[in-house]
Amino acid sequence: MILQALTQYYEDLLAQGKIARPGWAVAKVSWALELGEDGSLLGLFHLQKEVPRGKKTALVPQELLVPQPVKRSSGVAANFLCDTSSYLLGADSKGKPDRAAECFAAAAALHRQRLDGAQSAAARAILAFFDRWDPVVAPEHPALQQDWPEICKGGNLIFWYNGHPVTEDPEIQTRWQQAQSQAPADTPEGLCLVTGSHVPLARLHPNIKGVAGAQSSGAALVSFNAAAFCSYGHEQGTNAPTGEYAAFAYTTALNQLLSDREHIRRVGDTTLVCWAAGGQSAYQDFLMDAFYDDAPTEQDIRNTLFRLAEGLPVDWQDQRLDPDTRFYILGLAPNAARLSVRFFWQNSFGTLARNITRHYERLEIVRPAYDNFPTLPLWRLVRETVNLNARSPDPSPRLAGDLLLAVLNDAPYPATLLDGVTLRIRADKQITGGRAAILKAWYLRNSQDEQLKEVMTVELNEQSNYLPYVLGRLFSVLEGVQQKANGKTTIKDRYFNSASATPATVFPLLLNLAQKHLAKLDGGLATYYNKRITELNARITQTLPARLTLPEQSAFQIGYYHETQKRYTKKEEQ
Repeated sequence: MILQALTQYYEDLLAQGKIARPGWAVAKVSWALELGEDGSLLGLFHLQKEVPRGKKTALVPQELLVPQPVKRSSGVAANFLCDTSSYLLGADSKGKPDRAAECFAAAAALHRQRLDGAQSAAARAILAFFDRWDPVVAPEHPALQQDWPEICKGGNLIFWYNGHPVTEDPEIQTRWQQAQSQAPADTPEGLCLVTGSHVPLARLHPNIKGVAGAQSSGAALVSFNAAAFCSYGHEQGTNAPTGEYAAFAYTTALNQLLSDREHIRRVGDTTLVCWAAGGQSAYQDFLMDAFYDDAPTEQDIRNTLFRLAEGLPVDWQDQRLDPDTRFYILGLAPNAARLSVRFFWQNSFGTLARNITRHYERLEIVRPAYDNFPTLPLWRLVRETVNLNARSPDPSPRLAGDLLLAVLNDAPYPATLLDGVTLRIRADKQITGGRAAILKAWYLRNSQDEQLKEVMTVELNEQSNYLPYVLGRLFSVLEGVQQKANGKTTIKDRYFNSASATPATVFPLLLNLAQKHLAKLDGGLATYYNKRITELNARITQTLPARLTLPEQSAFQIGYYHETQKRYTKKEEQ
């Protein structure tokens, strides 16, 4: 299903003219070799562009449409028209002149085979270049001498003739297309599992580039490197039969997705790409705003999510979002020279919007006035589980992936999310808005305890008599008394964890301490806090438990958070 969806996406983009046709690919090219009519090297053009990198600028290669590069391992295999100095100039700085000569000979043979008999001036200039070029003079050639150290670092070069890249020459394009349409005589044929057609099968699939942590030269999504991974005597391409067209199409589409930095995200060690059937980018734009980023137009996004969840089409960025459109999300992780598929999600865009809406509804909770981002994107959720002051404050890759899948499928949240948040609360003795939202969402989705769900509300539930929740509220009021009396609080630092775990041991001490603090307050304030303590004490109709379970401790923490937010809200109103 993954390869079929990517192949269809390639065909959608090809129909819109947004992607390279078969036999061609976009490559990063650093220099152009300007050729004369007689094949002489006239000059070297710099094709790099300046791009901002932080406060500085850096030179990056230009992306040009070139003939599809071959897949190299350790052998010698030349590319047509665009390659490194080893192949096009026969020289490099690797200290292996014999191998460089072998590379140049392979490139010369390939170009002679493809262009033999060509009549265009650009094709004749390329053939003449390979006939007259002497690799020995490359480092000292006037056109190359100044930039030779940079050229040898491995950047791509391309032939240039009469002010244009030779890839634009019509006859050269035609000859390359003809060569691509002719499969080698020894190419096996079979039933392509992607298209269902009987076609020549690809022995090796092109590399995938852009997955964080994978090899910079690219990694394989489909490959076999040992007999143990093959079946029924099939080897290489016949073990997972994929036609040459399908192999080109799915890898080209996936590389296109990975090169679009605005529409990919990392979750732990997993690189995420997404696309919609039909190739409209508005679906990707909306998902980035709604799910991964701190959205400045939060209300517009929430309204759009709600309409899509209801099955209604919506206009977004001058494009129509159809809830019935098929949508795909693919998670890839590095695995040496290969890629691991962490997950593949596919469903209608309306289903995705509905699941995200339910997730955000569960996360909704009262927040401090200074919190400018009521919507919690995924990266902010996992960040609540780590110590931001640690040397490497990175969340667990497994947690991030499991959480994403839970949201996409509207499934129960992973237990590691609750574990991470409760550990941070115990360590920091701080319940932030994000941590409280996670506690609320986790129990609303995962728990079957209706009494516990009763207190997992957006704002303070003043009618609840659930003991752990009431004790959390009472602790917040006792903290407020101490703050008013001393201008600071120490009971949270000293007693918060023990009060939430063993209330029978701690609360008698805290209530006795509160009476001493009340004696320091003026009459009106003392009366107010005394009344609040009495009201909450009246809701405690049973003996204080010696221990609270983990869900009960979470209810305690939510009660503390709700009461604290109400106390601060009243203060701001006054």
